[in-house]
Amino acid sequence: MKYKVTRSPIYDFAGQSYASSYPNLHKYPASMLPQIGIELFKELNIKSGIMLDPYCGSGSSFAVGIDRGIKDMYGFDINPLAVLISQAKFTKVDIETLLKTKQVLRSNIYEFIKDEKNLMNTKLPQFKNVGFWYSRDALLYLTILYYYISEIKDENIKRLFLVPFSETSRDCSYTRNSEFKLFRIKEEDILAFNPDVLGVYFQKLNKVLDNYTFYYYPKLQDSNVNISFKKFPKNDNFFDIVLTSPPYGDSRTTVAYGQFSHFGNEWMGVDARQIDNQLMGGKTVKENYKKGIISENINLIIKEDKKRALEVSSFFFDLEKSIIDIAKSVKIGGKIIYIVGNRTVKGVQLPTDQFIAEKFEENNFKHIITHERVISNKVMPSKNSPTNIKGSLQTTMINEYIVICEKWK
Repeated sequence: MKYKVTRSPIYDFAGQSYASSYPNLHKYPASMLPQIGIELFKELNIKSGIMLDPYCGSGSSFAVGIDRGIKDMYGFDINPLAVLISQAKFTKVDIETLLKTKQVLRSNIYEFIKDEKNLMNTKLPQFKNVGFWYSRDALLYLTILYYYISEIKDENIKRLFLVPFSETSRDCSYTRNSEFKLFRIKEEDILAFNPDVLGVYFQKLNKVLDNYTFYYYPKLQDSNVNISFKKFPKNDNFFDIVLTSPPYGDSRTTVAYGQFSHFGNEWMGVDARQIDNQLMGGKTVKENYKKGIISENINLIIKEDKKRALEVSSFFFDLEKSIIDIAKSVKIGGKIIYIVGNRTVKGVQLPTDQFIAEKFEENNFKHIITHERVISNKVMPSKNSPTNIKGSLQTTMINEYIVICEKWK
């Protein structure tokens, strides 16, 4: 069965970015534009209820919920950096305490570095390949920064200081910041690379605190946003609305969430190398997905590359399992909104939007509509190299699909 797709220019939001609606505290790959969700909630007349985002990332769906007056929201993600960003945005803290904490942090750090003996005696961390990614000076000042941030007692306030630290730890590394994946800058560029770590951090901190104080804090008065670092747990007949943008494919070959989050997670004590393996499609499977709409496309990939077909199959096995759990958690009459792209593998486009509609219909939902929108400013790679031949690039995707279904029994 082919589910109808309607081209809907109203959802393109050409020329708009995430910050056009809500300022971002931290860059994050493939973030959903809150503008899309706000317009969808207006179209569907959603003004109340309990909302779920099972793959919440940096929290775009919660920005939507707050804008539309949703009081109770739940989000889950297995990337610690994503949870850190979301919790920092949507947890209410005392502004006066926040600003005092900044003053104390700055004072403590600059008092410490006045004494050269302190710098000489600072023990540097021993992450894997740490010397490959950082100069000794950058590592020294990042270590001092992280120590004093870690001393902040209030966990909710501490998050707002860790968010700019995460970006600083990436910007002051030898990685190419224009990439999501980890690529080291050229040797000749390393010789001229000497970042002012403390200057970078406090500039970012000031921006984060301003954005939180003037944009997020005033909107958090009546909202209850619960964000957890784990996979979505089963919770039957609890949610009224699901708004989410799931991964478009496995993290290793589509959007590299784990690699992008590497530095922030490493400093927080998380083995960043394991995140991509834990995400959807990260585990190896021994058989291909053979059911329904997607099976024909996977069969075409098998003819080109059996290994890639198994990797694609792993993603769809995981996506199906997640949909089954989420479907059970929605009340009768509740709606799901999935915003997804149909990626291309080995020249074969995968109709993920059709797969999602099919799986929800198999689990007591009725497909209402699928909107097609043109991607304008979503931060993600527009091309990749499916053959791994240098210079041989193909467009990954230029459209997104908004799948809307309603639970009927």
